[in-house]
This record gives sequence, C-alpha cells and structure tokens, in this order.
Amino acid sequence: MGNIIGGGIFLLPASVAPFGTVSLVAFGILTLGAIALALVFGRLAHRLPQTGGPYVYARAAFGDFAGFLAAWSYWITAWVSNAALAVAAVGYLDVLVPLHGSTAATIAAALLIQWLPALANLAGTRYVGAVQIVATVLKFVPLILVAVGGLFFFDSANLGPFHASGGSALGAVSASAAILLFSYLGVESAAVSAGEVRDPRRNVGRATVLGTLGAAAVYLLGTLAVFGTVAHDRLVDSTAPFSDAVDAMFGGSWGGSAVASMALVSMLGALNGWTLLSAQTPYAAARDGLFPKVFTVRRRGVPTVGVLVTVALASLLTVYNYTAGTQGVFEILVLVTTFTATVPYLLSTAAQIHFLLSGRADRVSRARLARDGVLALAAFGFSLWLVAGAGYAAVYQGVLFLFVGVLVYAVMAARRGRAAGPGSGSGAVSEVEAESGAGIATGSVTGAVTGAGAGVATGGATRAGD
Repeated sequence: MGNIIGGGIFLLPASVAPFGTVSLVAFGILTLGAIALALVFGRLAHRLPQTGGPYVYARAAFGDFAGFLAAWSYWITAWVSNAALAVAAVGYLDVLVPLHGSTAATIAAALLIQWLPALANLAGTRYVGAVQIVATVLKFVPLILVAVGGLFFFDSANLGPFHASGGSALGAVSASAAILLFSYLGVESAAVSAGEVRDPRRNVGRATVLGTLGAAAVYLLGTLAVFGTVAHDRLVDSTAPFSDAVDAMFGGSWGGSAVASMALVSMLGALNGWTLLSAQTPYAAARDGLFPKVFTVRRRGVPTVGVLVTVALASLLTVYNYTAGTQGVFEILVLVTTFTATVPYLLSTAAQIHFLLSGRADRVSRARLARDGVLALAAFGFSLWLVAGAGYAAVYQGVLFLFVGVLVYAVMAARRGRAAGPGSGSGAVSEVEAESGAGIATGSVTGAVTGAGAGVATGGATRAGD
C-alpha cells in the first residue's frame, strides 16, 4: 500500500476533472481490473517466488527475449513514474514555498525531490524500510481526512457535468482510466521483491490482494470527496487538489498547508520505494545476463548502480519536459507509464494463461483452474483496454522506448553467445530453470524480511506502486 498509494492520487483528481464525473465510473472499472491483476500476480508469485516479478514470469514462460521486454518495460515505467511523482510533489511544494512560476526553481525543486530518496536508498535497505514506514503512516492522514471528512462537506453542485470533454462517453472513460492507472502502478511490486520476503508463497499473494483492496477504498472515497468539495472549474486548474479540498472544508489556508506537507512526505516515501524497485528489476535481469553486468553491483542490500542510473534518467526526463515548455507535464508522463506498464502486465497474464493451458499449473481443483483462467483472461483484456486508452502519442513514445531496448538485448545476447562459445545454443531458459527459478536468484535470500522487503512489504503484507 505504501507504493500503490504514493503521490499520484494527490494530483489525479485534478488530472481527470476535465473529463467530468464520468471519471468516477472509470475509477470503478479500473479498480475491478486492478483487483484481477492483483489476484493473477498473487498466483504467479505462489508459483515462482523469486525477485523480479513480471520479468521472472515472462522469462519462465516464453524465454529470454520476453523476459527482457518485461524487465525493460517495467524499468522504464519505474523511472518515468519517478519523474511524474516529482512533478506532482512540486505542485504541493508550491503551496508551502511559492515558486512564482519560475522554471529554474521548479526544476531545482523537482530534482531535489528525486535525489533525496535516492540518497536514502544508497544508505542501505534498513533506511529504505524506515523511511517507507514513516511515509506510509503519514500519507494516510490527509487521505483519510479528505476521504471521510469530505463526505460531511459534500456538495453535489461542485461535481460539474457528468461528461465534460466531448466525444463519446466510452472514449472519456477509457482516456480517464489510462491516466488513473498511474494510481494503481505497483500492484505487482510485492511480487517484484518476492525473493526478499519471508514465506513469499503465502505473504506476497496476501500483500498484493489486501494492499490493492485497501488502496482502492481510499482512492474511491478520496476522489469522490475532492469532486464534491472543490468546485469543478477550480479543480480543473488545481495543482494541489487535496489541499484545496481541506481549505474548502475548514476555511482559511492552514489546513491546505498541513495537507501539502503530509502529501510531500507521502511522495518522498513513494519515490523511496519506487527507486528501490526500479533497481531490483534490472538487477534480477543482469544476474541472468540480460542487462549489463554493472547492474548487479550491490551495497548494503541495494543495487547501487541501478539506483544511480534510474535517478539520473528520471532527472533528465524531468528537465527535458520542463524546458521544452510542455503543457500538462504530469499527464504526459503518466500516459507514457500507462503504456510501458501494460507490457509486463500483458506478458505476465499471458504467462499465467500459458501455465494453465500447458499443464504446468499448480495441482489444484478444476474449479480453481477455471477461476484462475477467467481472472487471467480478464486481466489480459483489461491491460489491452488500457493501451487503447493511453492514446496514440503515449503509445508512440512508449514503442520508441521499447525499440531502444531491442538494441540493448541484441548487444547482450551477442555477448552471451561469445562467452558461451560456438554451438552453445540461444541461451533460452530451460524448463528446469523455469520451474525452479534457478536462473533468477540462485541461493537467494531466505529468513527474515530484509530492509528491501520492509520498504516494499512493510509488516509482511505491503507492496510497492505509485
């Protein structure tokens, strides 16, 4: 929940307000799809409880190239999400320290917000876990205050039109759902860190499902309360909708400033967890020779090179978007992550379908097999729908990112081929490796939850997403 409920929710009500209250319908549909994905990831983690999540499942089912695409796409999602979180955090920082629209000051603030969590990660997993616990607790204060308290100040006159964007209502639902998906990113992250968690076959599935359900309840109530307390025309232009909601509820600006402070802590916590996650996926792939070996460098339990590369790329993307004069920086970054996130989601759900149809599923009753099949098909269809809702521009940019990855894979595959010598084959995953997970994390962590597990699955049943 600490990463699912990151910083996105604090800005998303304003991002989808231009679509009207039809976006609440999109939120409901999105929640059902997220729960289906959570159940699928829970089953996959039970089957293959190794660090790497979607990468592990795609590689076990379809071989090295599919595993690489899952890892590459998930890694892109992680650092682009970090850039989007920093943009959202700047909006709340502006409530406390007015930046006066200065591009230089805004960029400096966004970079500072990204590098502070990176420094916490470099200090070691124990610090990651400590920061995550504090941030998770603090973030619930403003969310629950607005989600519950806002219902007592709810005014239907603030809702605005049901369908405000023009065009078809179905198109508005798809478009708003594509933006809202950002709030559910991380539904898979307990699975990503499965190798660092005590009893992953039991705890990862529970963390994934319960964390998603808890986040969904907070999201739906919070978004509804913001819609009902902030006038629609003001909400459309808001950079800190939860602060505006508290100001509307209690009058004055003290409440909004307090919420802005807690929102900033929340986003720093989300960046803290996502920075670790963004380093773990390339670490797992690098262990198998699918990413450059430098990503396997670890210090105090943290893949340090992965952390540094991730924060550097996110910083460059942030600077580019601000200096290019792009309007709606947050929304653009969010839509790119929608596409890149659905690639590992599609591959993971397809892997589950593959396991079920190939007879490699766990030995369970026919009823359980049928239920797992229906859930996997629903999650696959849901992911395809999100790709359609992301729009042409986001898919275009996302495909460019993917094609760069194909070049990286070609280089890595050539290196592995030379190292293995002639006649060694393609190096694809054998069925034995797929079943045992030996190619993912041989001799990996056992015993108590490490700091990484604490950062992603605090209390044995949390997760990591924004």
